[in-house]
Amino acid sequence: MTLRAARRRALPAAIWALGFGSLFMDISSELIHSLLPVFMVSSLGASMVVVGVVEGAAEATAAFVKLFSGALSDRFGRRKPLLILGYALGAASKPVFPLAGSVAWVFAGRFVDRVGKGIRGAPRDALVAEVAPATMRGAAYGLRQALDSVGSLAGPLLAVPLMVWFLGDIRSVLWVATFPAVVSVLVLIAYVREPERVEVRGGTRPRLMFAGVGRLPVRYWIVVLLGAVFTLARFSEAFLVLRARDTGMPDGRVPLVLVVMNLFYAAGAYPAGSAADRINRRVLLLGGLALLVASNLVLAGATHSPTVLFGVALWGLHMALTQGLLAKLVSDATPGELLGTAFGVFHLVSGAMLLAASVVAGALWTTKGAAATFLAGAAFAAIAAIGVWGVARRSAPEP
Repeated sequence: MTLRAARRRALPAAIWALGFGSLFMDISSELIHSLLPVFMVSSLGASMVVVGVVEGAAEATAAFVKLFSGALSDRFGRRKPLLILGYALGAASKPVFPLAGSVAWVFAGRFVDRVGKGIRGAPRDALVAEVAPATMRGAAYGLRQALDSVGSLAGPLLAVPLMVWFLGDIRSVLWVATFPAVVSVLVLIAYVREPERVEVRGGTRPRLMFAGVGRLPVRYWIVVLLGAVFTLARFSEAFLVLRARDTGMPDGRVPLVLVVMNLFYAAGAYPAGSAADRINRRVLLLGGLALLVASNLVLAGATHSPTVLFGVALWGLHMALTQGLLAKLVSDATPGELLGTAFGVFHLVSGAMLLAASVVAGALWTTKGAAATFLAGAAFAAIAAIGVWGVARRSAPEP
């Protein structure tokens, strides 16, 4: 048995259950999201700016709710009830999309779905940190993210034959997405167990939900700043789907964009997370930003679908190197009793940046064209890399 396989086997069962819960929910979500941008543009007549606003606002909503759910989970010392509520709301939102008769319906569905994501996100990330051994947190986040990405791969992969089966009827395909979401909720109810709680600070908890924010260390706020910079340098994956369509890919095949992205994301997430337990984290951060620059440059110059898919593969590798690592950095920099609050604040800031990035991307696409959108992303990622490099040269300790 290899060392990597042994480390996977050593991870607690709750980490696997959280991973498989994410996997089934992401099959549902990504099956929908792989077709939703095309559905909004071709069937509902949405503009690129509207797509950017809907996608960015949806993610910002999730980030805002994570702030409250994380603080609540710290206040009451329980993660699972909020986790289940969040996944149940996500499942309940799925029928809205095939029923949508206007962009307003889509926005409402995305809003409820992202509220659910927001409720579950911070408690789930905090629970991973509590369940996993401290020396294996990178591997634990990497494994959960890898299983999440397998679901993100399977969803759009299913969309391609389903579009053929239903003769291009997007609404019928969207109905299929409701079933794996229900499975996700059942898996989490049955198999996730919380660890025993030990009362902290003399057996008392903060009376105010956000009383702990002021106790978060400077090291943590540096990680929040890093996360904000990374998010500004990228925007919603909806624009990857629309870029493929822009270069001539048929609507029935555009889900392949998210298939390719999540294939590389899933393949790289666990190795990158495991590596974060052993090697300099700034190497991974800079590597992720370099891949994002390269991806944006390829997508800016793409004129054919294969080139778009190559750029999307680089995008997926960038996500693999950075997303689990940022979660590990948050957990390592935070006192245990404030993990939910810390992840909530982190996701709130990142979500606000994603909203800004997506709105700007939509506006640039409308006024200057697709190439300008991705060139701007490359420029900002390059600036972010220079900033990370400068911090690395001026400070010996890792973020």
